[in-house]
Amino acid sequence: MGYSVGQVAGFAGVTVRTLHHYDEIGLLSPSGRSGAGHRRYDDADLDRLQRILFYRELGFPLDEVAVLLDDPHSDPREHLRRQHALLSERIARLQQMAKAVEHAMEANKMGINLTPEERFEVFGDKDPEQYAEEAEQRWGGTEAYAESQRRAAGYTKDDWKRIQDESADWGARYAALVAAGEPAEGGAAMDMAEEHRLHIGQWYYDCPYEMHTCLGDMYVADERFKAYYDSMGPGVAEHLRDAITANAVRKA
Repeated sequence: MGYSVGQVAGFAGVTVRTLHHYDEIGLLSPSGRSGAGHRRYDDADLDRLQRILFYRELGFPLDEVAVLLDDPHSDPREHLRRQHALLSERIARLQQMAKAVEHAMEANKMGINLTPEERFEVFGDKDPEQYAEEAEQRWGGTEAYAESQRRAAGYTKDDWKRIQDESADWGARYAALVAAGEPAEGGAAMDMAEEHRLHIGQWYYDCPYEMHTCLGDMYVADERFKAYYDSMGPGVAEHLRDAITANAVRKA
């Protein structure tokens, strides 16, 4: 008999609409139909859905998930090994972040003000001043770098918290945009590239389009920046670079 779409949605914690979408794009088509034409899923379908959800949780876009699952040379054990490795990497990053937050909580409880090093330990790889440091390396003793230093010197803890929250919110929305298959030259991606530029201008230094384009190139060329943006989702760094370039052309 198999399982109905409602039952599978309940098992997996997804919506019926999601399962319909997976069927429509050929990612997960049910193995059978009821006499009334309703979708019916078997155990093999549930196994495939589990693998899909693993990869989605790890940030893979649906088209890449399809390629991974439909690779004729792969087998279930290889999928499990790959997922285990990716999950282990994520766990290690989260544990490192948890330790940093615990340290900050303990310091706060004892009435100890965080040093600049400890403050950025809490931020982890989202250190807000890494952009200014890279800007100095590229443009030397420019006004942009001097301005970023002047602004940062006056920021309170609440300011840094707001900066981090805004960055995290933008990153989550941009990763979702990439995962949804939005083109870098599309209006949605260019609008988010513009939001990225304005965020830099608001908190660090004035960032005209030419400078923003240079930053976009650096996000791909510099392995540290590429790793940071790609940690949001596969291909985010290159997608953002292209969106920044397209936005600059649009505004020219």
